[in-house]
Amino acid sequence: MTQNHIRTIRSFVKREGRLTHGQQLALDTQWPEFGVDFSPQLINIAKLFKRSAETVLEIGFGNGDSLWQMAQAHPEKNYFGIEVHRPGAGHLLHLIEESGCKNIRISNHDAVDVLEQQMPDSCIDRVQLFFPDPWHKRKHIKRRIVQEKFVDQVARILKPEGIFHLATDWEHYAQHMLSTLNNSHLFINLSDDKTFVPKPDERPTTKFEKRGQKLGHGVWDLLFQKKAI
Repeated sequence: MTQNHIRTIRSFVKREGRLTHGQQLALDTQWPEFGVDFSPQLINIAKLFKRSAETVLEIGFGNGDSLWQMAQAHPEKNYFGIEVHRPGAGHLLHLIEESGCKNIRISNHDAVDVLEQQMPDSCIDRVQLFFPDPWHKRKHIKRRIVQEKFVDQVARILKPEGIFHLATDWEHYAQHMLSTLNNSHLFINLSDDKTFVPKPDERPTTKFEKRGQKLGHGVWDLLFQKKAI
């Protein structure tokens, strides 16, 4: 008898290029201290960072420049970054090595798996999702990471009154995010008119974003707070 296998819909496609020598070296030498291997066991955040502090989780940090800037600017906070592409993880580890930054930890795995299997309830103060793949073709919308189930997972790992900050430069995706979050009974929209907010100061402007702005692209920021229930 044949067994049917359900293929998981992924919100990403691995199209990463070759690792540079510096990225590979950083992965080899810095991963033991700053990397977090995937396993279906819950992470102890305080033990991971060797302290109790406000903890920020960024999903899909790209090349890590903005996450590194935030960690440098706020050494009193913990920063946990998830990025599935190894060159990005290697680049961030290289920045960590050069700067001596100690308040970042990195996962190089599918964020959905990490949230579902490694993150305890109410362990994160702030979740950031900046410029995720928009999957702009209609047939690919189901691949977008911002879906009801994902939002529920974010709410589960956030502490009561924790913040979920999203940003995108695709207006259609921005409307999709807004509708999905506004329809959640777990979050409160922090904008005055229940739509978008001005770019918060704590989100650095990336090179990618600056390039888009020169081309006339818009950017939409969303700020939601987990209900204190």
